[in-house]
Amino acid sequence: MKGETPTLKATKREKLGSRYSRRVRAGGGLPAVVYGHGEAPMAITINAHEALKHFHHGSKVFKLNLDSASKEQYVLLRDLQFDHLGTNPVHCDFSRVDLNERVTTHVPIHLIGDAQGLKTVGTILMHPLEFIEIECLLTNLPDAIEVDVSELELGHIIHARDVKLPLDSMKLLSDPNAIVAQIVLHVTHAAEGEAAEVSAAPAEPELVGRKPKGEEGEEE
Repeated sequence: MKGETPTLKATKREKLGSRYSRRVRAGGGLPAVVYGHGEAPMAITINAHEALKHFHHGSKVFKLNLDSASKEQYVLLRDLQFDHLGTNPVHCDFSRVDLNERVTTHVPIHLIGDAQGLKTVGTILMHPLEFIEIECLLTNLPDAIEVDVSELELGHIIHARDVKLPLDSMKLLSDPNAIVAQIVLHVTHAAEGEAAEVSAAPAEPELVGRKPKGEEGEEE
């Protein structure tokens, strides 16, 4: 959770479309749209380098410094889109917010500690739920939530309902039964396959016409 809200300088975009967006990106800008709070959507340009620096540090709430705005605006980063290679940002969406309102957001889960169950040979740590959805005050928006797995044993499970949220005022919105982490035994079927091959080996065929011992050379 941040103590100070970072500021993003922005200019209003008058020309829209993919061609003009490419020009914005070529000039070091990042096209964006601000919407919400009963106001019309507004297309803006922000400095790509400055914005990405804040994004990489986990910032989601910003004070928008827009020359044409008559009042302070606070915005929440809702979506960041990348190119087809997934490397370069091409567009982002912000929603207007009030610092005193409650918002819903997906927060990444960071597992910490060395699980006891991993000391057993052949075990692995499963982490199916990487993000948890919560509701909280905008000013209390966490960058991540840490979950200690040190005491996690083989066969035990940490569910979403077991995750301790940083503040009592926060509310869990994810499925409480969703699995956050568990230790399972990684079973290999190689040995079973070999056993099956052995058991499937054909028995020695019975030879037709062979006489039982003691009958050879006997005459009727």
